[in-house]
Amino acid sequence: MTFIKPEFRHPNAPKNNLGRTRKDYEGGLSTLCAGCGHDSISASIIDACFELNIEPHRVAKLSGIGCSSKTPAYFLSGSHSFNSVHGRMPSVATGANMANRDLIYLGVSGDGDTASIGMGQFAHVVRRNLNMVYIVENNGCYGLTKGQDSATMDTGSQSKKGQVNIYSPIDLARVAIEIGASFVGRSFSGDREQLVPLLKAAISHRGFALLDVISPCVTFNNHEGSTKSYAHTREHVEPMPIDFVPMRQEITANYESGATHDVCMHDGSVVRLHKANDEYDIEDRQSALQAIAQHSSAGGILTGLLYINRDGEELHDALGTARRPLNTLAQKELCPGSRFLDSINDGLR
Repeated sequence: MTFIKPEFRHPNAPKNNLGRTRKDYEGGLSTLCAGCGHDSISASIIDACFELNIEPHRVAKLSGIGCSSKTPAYFLSGSHSFNSVHGRMPSVATGANMANRDLIYLGVSGDGDTASIGMGQFAHVVRRNLNMVYIVENNGCYGLTKGQDSATMDTGSQSKKGQVNIYSPIDLARVAIEIGASFVGRSFSGDREQLVPLLKAAISHRGFALLDVISPCVTFNNHEGSTKSYAHTREHVEPMPIDFVPMRQEITANYESGATHDVCMHDGSVVRLHKANDEYDIEDRQSALQAIAQHSSAGGILTGLLYINRDGEELHDALGTARRPLNTLAQKELCPGSRFLDSINDGLR
C-alpha cells in the first residue's frame, strides 16, 4: 500500500528547541509526479519551520489552483489551511491576515496561478505590503492541464512538442520590486542549501516577502530546449551568497569587498560570508533591478536575496488595525454603539 506514509521514525531523531522532530512538520504523501521540484520546495519549508522552532498551529497555509497549490497538503499537517480558487489566494490571505495578525501566513502559488489569472490580485497584495510569505513554484507551464506555456516562459524556450514561445516572459521578481515588495528572493528547488536560509529569512521578515522558485516540471518541461529544465537551470544559475542568522545579540563583521570571512554564531557554528562587490546593493531598488536585468540579458539566472527594504510599513501599520485577533474581541469592542459611529461621521463632514 504505497499510498500510506510510514509512521516509524528513528527514536533518536534530532529535536528542535520545542522538543519536536522533523516528522511534526511533515504532511501527507505527495501525489505529484516523481522528481517534481515542488516536492523539494515542500521539504525545504519543513526544514525551515523545524529550524525556526515554529509551532505548526501558528502557521496558516493558503493556495490557489494548480500543481503548486496542492503542495500545502504535503507539509505542516498540524497547521491551518485554505485552498482557494484560481488566482484568488491573495484576497483570501488578506482577509485572514486582517482578522488575525498573530499567525504566520504562507501563500503557495504557481506561475499560472500568479502571473496569468491571478496577476491583478498578486500586484495589489504586493503593493499593500501584506505581512506574508508568497512562494511561487515556477515551472513555466501549466502542469495540471497538459503543459501549456505559462506567462513566465522565456522567449525562445521550447515546449515538449517543440513549439517555440514567441512572447516576452513576466519576471515576477522584477514586477514585485517595481511595485513595492519589501523582500524579494529567487531560488532553485534543487538548491536546498540556498532555499532553506531564504525561506527562514522570508518568514522572519515583517512585510510582504516574495520567493520566486524555479521548480522544473519533470513531465512537461524538463527537456532540451526548455529554459525551466533541471539541466538549463543548473547550467545558468548565478547564486548570491546567503545565510540566515536568528535575531539575538548583534554579531558584527568587518572585511573587504570580494573577500570571504568566517563568523562564529551564538550556537558555536561558523557561517562563511562572502561580500559581493559594491556594484550591487540589495537595499537599493534600482540597483537590484539592474542586476537582475544584467544577468537575464546574459542568459543567467540571478538567485538569492535580490532586494530587501527593512523599514517598510506593513499593512497593519498603515491601516492601524486592532492588535488582537478579531475573534477575541468582545461585542462592545466590535460594536461600540451609535454615539461612536456619530463621532466618526462628524469627523468626516
